[in-house]
Amino acid sequence: MKKVLTIAGSDCSGGAGIQADLKTFAAHGVYGMSVITSVVAENTARVISYQDIAPTIINEQMTAVFEDIYPDAVKIGMLSCADTMLAVASSLQEWQPKNIVLDPVMYAKNGDALMEPQAIDTLIKNVLPLATLITPNIPEAEKIADCSITSLEEMERAAKAIYERCHSAVLIKGGHRSGEATDILYDGENIYSYTSERIATKNTHGTGCTFSSAIASQLALGVPLDQAISKAKKYITTAIAHSLELGEGHGPTNHFYSLYRNGLKEEQSQ
Repeated sequence: MKKVLTIAGSDCSGGAGIQADLKTFAAHGVYGMSVITSVVAENTARVISYQDIAPTIINEQMTAVFEDIYPDAVKIGMLSCADTMLAVASSLQEWQPKNIVLDPVMYAKNGDALMEPQAIDTLIKNVLPLATLITPNIPEAEKIADCSITSLEEMERAAKAIYERCHSAVLIKGGHRSGEATDILYDGENIYSYTSERIATKNTHGTGCTFSSAIASQLALGVPLDQAISKAKKYITTAIAHSLELGEGHGPTNHFYSLYRNGLKEEQSQ
């Protein structure tokens, strides 16, 4: 069985962060592990507070995983401050994993900040260059590329600008634009686009976490990057289309829609 590690914050309401990542891994048939960077008190409507895990504990969690069950892919989510970023970066450099998908989580779905603004430079300098793929949404890409994005052409320019700064493939997600949901990938040589119909729902809590975890799962399974994104795009689109009407705010996506619809397959007796 392929193994995937998530390095991220927790979401006690279950729709984003570590919880969403582990559900996504399970839905893809890979073995999920976790390193928790922050404990977040949040629900579908708001972020109440969060507490960062000490850098030493972050490093020791990573050591515990890598020395025993070395992952085939790593997904990185919430890194709220420079100390957390440097701790994660040092362990990544020590253990040298392949297939690192980094979702630069700066804001919760309701707009609450999950990254200290002064830490963005540390993210760009010390963490993003370690990634195989970076998956910012448009506001995050604007911060990293220091530009405004209002069109597909500007998404492409921003992706290229981020690649020049970090030398990592960049997938800018188009969920914040109107019309069809188009994501733009630049891998250092080619531009790819991935388009799906925009789904009319407010229940999109944890979509970025889920999408990046789906990509990491596909990479762990040996799928090439452009195809991994295409498969993950189909997965997250289905999860949003069948999202769950839970909570007073942005409800979660349906990570196990296919399982809930089809049930567990019974093993055939020999």
